[in-house]
Amino acid sequence: MGDSATKSETVTVSILDKEYRVACAEDERAELEASARLLHERMTRIRTSGSVIGLERIAVMAALNIAHELIQAKAELTRVPLEQEMLDRLQDKVQSALSSMDSEKA
Repeated sequence: MGDSATKSETVTVSILDKEYRVACAEDERAELEASARLLHERMTRIRTSGSVIGLERIAVMAALNIAHELIQAKAELTRVPLEQEMLDRLQDKVQSALSSMDSEKA
């Protein structure tokens, strides 16, 4: 998971009634455990729905759902600066128009 210079430890996580031992950097343990909880919750939800059968298929569906959400979040993050830039330009135009109106009145 992490940089080889960071001290590593083995963490046991439980996902859908199975335990997995995963090596990770000490400072990444909380993130690993949170990731395992998220995956467990998603897989449990998919299994409970009954629409997907088999551990491997459930895992793939959960991974696809999480990957889709990640792609959407990244796209949203790239839109924010663009939207801010557009708002800044609009504000400049409004300010310019107001200044022109003030100049004409004087």
